[in-house]
Amino acid sequence: MSSNLTKLRKHALQIFKAGLRAVDPVAAINQYVTVSNSVLSIGKQQFDLKDYDRILVVGAGKAVAPMAKAMEEHLGNRIAAGVIVTKDEHGLPLKKIRVCEASHPVPDARGVAGTESILALLETAAERDLIICLISGGGSALLIAPVEEISLADKQDTTKLLLACGATIHEFNTVRKHLSRAKGGRLAQKAYPATVTSLILSDVVGDDLDVIASGPTVPDSSTFHDAEQILKGYGAWDQLAANVRKHLKKGSAGQIADTPKPGDAAFEKCSQVLVGTNLQALQAAGQKAQKLGYHPLILSSKVEGEAREVATFYAAIAKEILSSRNPMQPPVCVLAGGETTVTISGEGRGGRNQEFALAAAMAIDGAKNVVVLSVGTDGTDGPTDAAGAMADGATLARARQKNMDPKDFLRRNDSYRFFQKLDDLVMTGPTRTNVMDIYMLLIGSV
Repeated sequence: MSSNLTKLRKHALQIFKAGLRAVDPVAAINQYVTVSNSVLSIGKQQFDLKDYDRILVVGAGKAVAPMAKAMEEHLGNRIAAGVIVTKDEHGLPLKKIRVCEASHPVPDARGVAGTESILALLETAAERDLIICLISGGGSALLIAPVEEISLADKQDTTKLLLACGATIHEFNTVRKHLSRAKGGRLAQKAYPATVTSLILSDVVGDDLDVIASGPTVPDSSTFHDAEQILKGYGAWDQLAANVRKHLKKGSAGQIADTPKPGDAAFEKCSQVLVGTNLQALQAAGQKAQKLGYHPLILSSKVEGEAREVATFYAAIAKEILSSRNPMQPPVCVLAGGETTVTISGEGRGGRNQEFALAAAMAIDGAKNVVVLSVGTDGTDGPTDAAGAMADGATLARARQKNMDPKDFLRRNDSYRFFQKLDDLVMTGPTRTNVMDIYMLLIGSV
């Protein structure tokens, strides 16, 4: 590997880590939360703690443990009780707030138990209580309380179906909300008439509050009919458990009350503050790139679509820069963020970021001084222990030396093993944050 390529790869990781630091959950909370005398300020909201009998803290997501730790540092013994649910290996020791770890992305019984503890705590909430709800990406799978007609196994099978068909997070969460007793504003309903304020770290394209963690404390804009049509549109309806189909059909027919909508009394005393986004991470990454001598260009924080198709377009930008110096003269760092999807057709192992990197590697084959990095800010890419992968113009040449056919690996959705054999997986471990993915194109001087 040339010294130039080695330098580019090193810089790519440094730039990514700078973006990651910008969305550290503790820093995000501390930026928006202060306590002065008896006044708690959260963004523009102020709460005189003398007006409340108790402060309860609840939450769910991959980043909620450090968020909860920061709240404990601000409020200390003012917190009467609390329960949060986070992903395995994402917990932290806390003093006042109980931490429950559970499975993600497919929910498990521990997630149900943790969520039931949250619901039980909120059942005790009274008008003079203040509920602080901490929400981050991953909350949809961790805040798991199926409606009575549906078993955990039914919910697990539905989750696997949606993962396999490549549903967007908006579609995914529309379905989840209508099978849950906690999502889609139901948590706010449970807490009423207490005051509820939510601090939210976004992992959703567009930062839609009713989609992040399936919007447990905000009005839901989707309907049972929407959920039914999404499943039918992907051809997954007939594969659902009979109980799931029956529940959704009853909802579509108006036989079951839909999720609470704007104007519902449950939201009269609810407020929300967005404390961290993908764009913030991209901006910090761009600043680091500039310090390292690159011209930064942020394309979008709202990237969606099939991972391999988005990667091919991203590679086209590299080719354009190399051939015409348009839209920028190298050295360049092109950044984007969002959340792609993968339609699974093979039996391989991987995630959307690894598949992105593999498709990009095929498209930039032979290009000099070009590196592509695709990484999940949560440190996990699909059902693997990798955060993503790195590729460059020589990736395929190295693969051919090992008699590896990249087309075959892509066909089998086996990007993890492809990059594992090349030692090009990006391994961060749990980052305890989550603002979707970062896609980076680094082009050195040519």
